[in-house]
Amino acid sequence: MNAYDTGAGTERTFAALPPARGRGFAQTWWGRAWLTALEGTALDSGQLKAGRRLARAGAVGAVSVRPGRVTAVVQDPDRTTHRADVLLQELSGEQWDRFLDMTAERAGHVAALLDREMPTHLVEDAELAGVELLPGLGDLEPECDCGAWDHCGHTAALCYQLARLLDQDPFVLLLLRGRGERALLDALQSRGDASAGRPAPGPGGVDAAEAYAAGDILPSLPGPPSLPAGPGVPPSLDTEAAPAAGVDPPALEFLAARTAARAHRLLEEALRGEPDAHAVEPSVAWDAVRLAAGEPDPAVTARLAEGSGRGREGLAVAVRAWRQGGRAALSVLDEEWTVRGDALARARAALATAWEEDERPALRARANHWTAVGAPLQLRLSRDGRWWPYRRERGRWVPAGDPARDPATALASAEAAAGA
Repeated sequence: MNAYDTGAGTERTFAALPPARGRGFAQTWWGRAWLTALEGTALDSGQLKAGRRLARAGAVGAVSVRPGRVTAVVQDPDRTTHRADVLLQELSGEQWDRFLDMTAERAGHVAALLDREMPTHLVEDAELAGVELLPGLGDLEPECDCGAWDHCGHTAALCYQLARLLDQDPFVLLLLRGRGERALLDALQSRGDASAGRPAPGPGGVDAAEAYAAGDILPSLPGPPSLPAGPGVPPSLDTEAAPAAGVDPPALEFLAARTAARAHRLLEEALRGEPDAHAVEPSVAWDAVRLAAGEPDPAVTARLAEGSGRGREGLAVAVRAWRQGGRAALSVLDEEWTVRGDALARARAALATAWEEDERPALRARANHWTAVGAPLQLRLSRDGRWWPYRRERGRWVPAGDPARDPATALASAEAAAGA
């Protein structure tokens, strides 16, 4: 993304993007939310289609973004040009103060922004602080010199193009709301410095991690332990004595080896300071699949297939899902849920913009499954907004590739797997 600042970070100009044929305009959930605000407001769906055609053809010139306004010159098929503007209300000073205070208190929010990410919990926390970052229905106000009073093809094309920019850099949205990246990061830094100088807490004590990080405690604390080169070797159960009734030595050896490997991985994450924030206690259902993915001997696999209630073929499919994406992929395999409200609106927007109208496949929807009509292909929507490709093999739906934010990309991977 080629961009340059003008002024003191108050305006950014992005070079014209290449045509977007064969792909969706928004890959991220916040990019799709931007398009939902557009598509839920425009009164003429024909103008939206015209805007998509113009944006796909590369008819939108350089895009200028500044507080409250985004501007570009859009060229019609007959080569006439029009200046298109889309306005979005800036946040007030008080709202910015609340947003900055909230963000500075959560290191994860700052890290996400620096990684050019806008996670849902950041937006939700901002809403709890009374700050709406993403536009809602009616918030995107169009202005165009073609004379249209509502969204026309030119302003719609600009919005579709901006969704692509938002995918790459959510600071574009924050600039529209009134703060450039440099000013925003400086404000967060100053708040962090002020927090670092706050008075020591009272008798309630301090957090252990905070005390350890301070480095001024006497006597000094030892450094963290070093990570072993690999997991420990579990003891061998191959003895001359016969095992007790109900004891399966190969199965115990396999479980001990898997436990040692998992303990080593958890220690590595802890020493890196990156423990799994979403870790939960394993259930019997998915722990059996996790163990089977370790390729135990056939006898252990048979016991896992029986104990999980999946049978041999069902366990093989579940292991394929596990290797594709762990517990999240297994949930997509097993769980069928009804898509409602905002999730349904985002899903429909993603499906509507992922393909050209004449390229869009016929999909039959049931719950969170969209099945291709006349083809053994299926898309499954997970609760985090990703599309998982599936294909039908020997009467079963099986995972067919990595998930994607864009349904066209996910379906293409299922088609490629089917043709392999």
